[in-house]
Amino acid sequence: MSPFLRIFGIACVFMLALTAWMLLGGVTTARTSDQDGTLSSRVQELWGSPQAQQAPSAALVWQELINREEQFTDASGNVTRKVTPAWETRSSTLVPTQTRITADLKLDERRKGLMWFPLYGVAFDGAWKFPIETNVPEGAHLQIGFAFPDAGGIYDDFTFVVDGQDVARSLTNDHGRVTVNIPGPLTTGQIVTLGIQYRSRGMTEWRYVPTAEVGQVEDFQLHMSTDFTAIDFPAQTLSPTSKSQVGDAWMLDWTFARLVTGQAIGMTMPTHIQPGELASMLSFSAPIPLALYFVWIYVLGLLRKYEIHPVNYLFLASAFFAFNLLFAYTADLLPVEIAFGIASCVSVLLTVSYLRLVVGARFAFVEAGLAQVLYQVGFGTAHFFDGFTGLTITVLGIVTLFALMQLTGRIKWGEVFGGMDPDVKPTKAPAM
Repeated sequence: MSPFLRIFGIACVFMLALTAWMLLGGVTTARTSDQDGTLSSRVQELWGSPQAQQAPSAALVWQELINREEQFTDASGNVTRKVTPAWETRSSTLVPTQTRITADLKLDERRKGLMWFPLYGVAFDGAWKFPIETNVPEGAHLQIGFAFPDAGGIYDDFTFVVDGQDVARSLTNDHGRVTVNIPGPLTTGQIVTLGIQYRSRGMTEWRYVPTAEVGQVEDFQLHMSTDFTAIDFPAQTLSPTSKSQVGDAWMLDWTFARLVTGQAIGMTMPTHIQPGELASMLSFSAPIPLALYFVWIYVLGLLRKYEIHPVNYLFLASAFFAFNLLFAYTADLLPVEIAFGIASCVSVLLTVSYLRLVVGARFAFVEAGLAQVLYQVGFGTAHFFDGFTGLTITVLGIVTLFALMQLTGRIKWGEVFGGMDPDVKPTKAPAM
């Protein structure tokens, strides 16, 4: 077979494999998307949604007698005005001068099909001080409001303590927001203390929102503890002022004397590698190691005079494809590491057992087998580490280029492709 025809056949095999991988990647992506849409809502119903705990609110509320003017127009167009007294509700917001928060986060990941869900439990303990710095109108009472982070969530061991008295039983619940009215007498300079505790659970991330919009917080301390080491913070949240790792846990603190901000404080839960996303990425990137592998096998066959037909390349591409196909349909049943190991072993075994018959045992187990482990398995392993796939393929490409340049440096390509008479020696350029 002529070299050009052989290369054309290998290119056709590569394009066929490329098409198969794109189809497999699309199918895997669709399976993952379907499971994500279906299972996410079910998990949230069973466990809870991402939580963002807002700070409580407090205000003085009173009734004030005002004169309300009404205007009437009769049939003749005459305008008369009537002033009647009416009671109107007024309020004055109290701003906390001290905040103490403790949040203990416990990771509890769950897997369903091709998806891992980063679930967690949280033990929340908050304490606030609200000073009454304005004159207290006659008949004013204190109204405290608190919104749960998830209106449909579960809150165990819930306490709501105002000035040392637990009033949780008297709370009025309105779509996840509770309010309590504390009657007077209230005095100017009085400091109202509020303590709230509960244990709940959520998914993906937890936040504490100190202000509804850009505002000021004073004497603020939030202590967060985790039982996991892979800590990360959501977008548009404040970084901790101090943190320390204790074994497999982190202790993080946010301490501010006086801070103006509109950002929250939060934690993103770590999660395992998503099997569905990993299977899709491996399928879409599989042509890269196959291309390097084909070049390597072609050059070695050329150097050692091995007759490797394009049909042989078709079976080699099928062995590579078997890796992704097997991994895609075992990743939702087994841990991804085990599924990856099984798929790798099957693919390498298919390749070396076939090339042993086509070329020979040494070529199959050494040159071809080790190359497949390097290209397919090595490049696939890089997908387990964020940000390393590009670097890995760059290094593999450079190493392959160096090896091929050294192996083919003495080849006369004109003779290989029949474009030059082997007896004609290249001439040097004339001296200037």
